[in-house]
Amino acid sequence: MSGTGPAPRRRAIRGRLLDFPPEGGHRLRADHLVLVEDGRIARLGPAAELLPTLPPDTPVDAHGDRLVLPGLIDAHIHFPQSQVIASPAEDLLDWLERHTFPAERAFGDPAHAARMASFFLDELLRQGTTTAVVYGSVHAASIEAVLTEARVRRLRLLAGKVMMDRGPEGLRDTVEEGVRESAELIARWHGVDRLGYVISPRFALTSSEAQLAAAGELLAAHPSCWLQTHLAESPGEIEAVRARFPWAPHYTAVYDRFGLLGPRTLLGHCVHLREEEQARLAETGSVAVLCPTSNLFLGSGLVDLGALADRRRPVRLALGTDVGGGSSWSMLRTAATLCDVARLLGRGWSPVDAFRLMTIDNAAALGLADRIGRLEPGFEADLVVLDPAATPAMAHRLERAHGLEDELAVLLRLGDDRAVRCVYVLGEPVAGADLSVRR
Repeated sequence: MSGTGPAPRRRAIRGRLLDFPPEGGHRLRADHLVLVEDGRIARLGPAAELLPTLPPDTPVDAHGDRLVLPGLIDAHIHFPQSQVIASPAEDLLDWLERHTFPAERAFGDPAHAARMASFFLDELLRQGTTTAVVYGSVHAASIEAVLTEARVRRLRLLAGKVMMDRGPEGLRDTVEEGVRESAELIARWHGVDRLGYVISPRFALTSSEAQLAAAGELLAAHPSCWLQTHLAESPGEIEAVRARFPWAPHYTAVYDRFGLLGPRTLLGHCVHLREEEQARLAETGSVAVLCPTSNLFLGSGLVDLGALADRRRPVRLALGTDVGGGSSWSMLRTAATLCDVARLLGRGWSPVDAFRLMTIDNAAALGLADRIGRLEPGFEADLVVLDPAATPAMAHRLERAHGLEDELAVLLRLGDDRAVRCVYVLGEPVAGADLSVRR
């Protein structure tokens, strides 16, 4: 008995393909097809050439002149904070005490966490985000919920429960509990399908030295995991860290002492770094994850892209929404804010730079640039279709557009979820307005 096995699942997606090669620049390919087989990109080419070669039962989603890009990547977002976005506060520490910590207490209830996980992933996809790096609450149930839902949806998601033995009442673990629960979650989830585990000491103020040391030991024992925490977000936070760790010459040194820096370490914010801290991040290959809408909303400060990207010792960069401190779920709006901050501080940051950061650069920061972030054969077919004329105001502006830079600027400045016309996860449409377009 012989056979060739089941036929591959195919879908062709037609439009203007846009991605950003690792070596720089961009590639815009008009009226091209992406042929997806079993969740991966199989072929790309001009539609006129590839269409006649497709098996007759291949679905072809025709998006006209809309842009087809790799799915957007959010490198810093908090799952338990979806209901405290836009909550007013005096500063970061006040916002945590008044809004965030009370909301996170509810995530010890698995039913609540499961309901929140469904909304959370729906909203990410609605915004064109197909990969995210996620903080849970201190409760293991929060990560069980979001990773369970992500697995059902076949998403690529990296997530971890926060470790915080110095948290407020109802949001504390112990050193032993934090390690045990994290290790159990790693064993259960890390590397399953498209999921990964992120060891997540919340930040220096909510962990004892013993817990920070334990997090470093856990990372050393599981080097394929990631580590995420927060660094130098606000002046008040930095002063509190200085008082808590008087032996440290600066904030970064706290994490450095306990083995928390390295190429798989994602450090949220990095707004107020001294030169020696930036040099140490560059030396260790650690990633500064920029969260500009959060920094503006909470009054934390303006991140200096020019200093971080200094050619003498460039720090690896990524970008995240930081929902719920961040004021928008949209990576488009987040990237637009980064462009504004860069301009305020005298640094040019173009729309092409912004889209590069949301796709291939974020993928590289996560060590996933060989799987996501580009339109190439063999890559996972997570795609987003963006419409630069999605609203009357956008269409009106495009009448005077001159080239791709203008189109991308319109998407950044005027775009939101309405510009997300379709989202594909492993080649299957899962969100957006155009789920039934053909040829």
